[in-house]
Amino acid sequence: MAKVPLVYHPEYSPEIPAGHRFPMEKFRLLAEFLRAEGVLTDANLFTPEAATQEDIALAHCADYVRDFRHGELSAKHMRQIGLPWSEGVCTRTFRAVGGTLLTARLALKYGLVAHLAGGTHHAHYDHGSGFCVFNDLAVAARVLVRGGEASRVLIIDCDVHQGDGTARILTDDPDIFTCSFHCRQNFPYRKAHSDFDIELDRGSDGRAYMQTMEHWLPYIFDLTQPDFVLYDAGVDVHDDDVLGHLHLKDADIAERDEYVIRQCLERGVPVACVIGGGYDKDRKRLAARHGVMHGVANRLYQEYAL
Repeated sequence: MAKVPLVYHPEYSPEIPAGHRFPMEKFRLLAEFLRAEGVLTDANLFTPEAATQEDIALAHCADYVRDFRHGELSAKHMRQIGLPWSEGVCTRTFRAVGGTLLTARLALKYGLVAHLAGGTHHAHYDHGSGFCVFNDLAVAARVLVRGGEASRVLIIDCDVHQGDGTARILTDDPDIFTCSFHCRQNFPYRKAHSDFDIELDRGSDGRAYMQTMEHWLPYIFDLTQPDFVLYDAGVDVHDDDVLGHLHLKDADIAERDEYVIRQCLERGVPVACVIGGGYDKDRKRLAARHGVMHGVANRLYQEYAL
């Protein structure tokens, strides 16, 4: 039985200083976890090219893109991003945006595809923030719409933090809709205005989360009538996440992922999934947590015989 197409590149986990807060190794560990689980094989692995500066400039200031590429951003801008600049980090950044682009285009063909990275939703038009350099969601949505590959794109962002960069970049795009389910009392503390902002209070558990989602998501689908969905499946909603403030368990995340993906598949809307945020000192446990979405996607891919 065919497995869900997955997108990954070994360059996703470059070396960064030991003890850095961002879990850069989680992408490599996620690939290893999915291999061990039999979800990722050579047969369903797709390897992306790096995104071009021209593609990224569809959502970002060309000067910002160029300055990052050549390591010429100011120290202030790099502190705002929260990552050190290196050739490895730079290469990884362009490659990961290319990965989300490939995931989106494969989803148009296969109906459901999942990336082993992506969801860098805090990146703004002319600066990065919150470990995000370029906004892969905004780039992919604009590439598809402006290239005529999709007409109405809905971004469903379920990271615990609001997708503020995505909302601000796409605020004037009439055919791209931003929807963010996030914790009200979490970063960024100065919120943007998505097309739909659904806020959960600190301490909300899986039941409250799913009740909120089941109330709002069908309405959002009916109102926006998308023909393509980008789904940011952040796991920093987890009870054990060090930056989260919500109380979902593994089973709750699996239920959320299944609900979102089924909403797409039942409507015949292709969906490209990215992993979003997740933070835990136990990196292997974190990788397995991210892998919940890929396992759910693989099961549904087979159930719907895509």
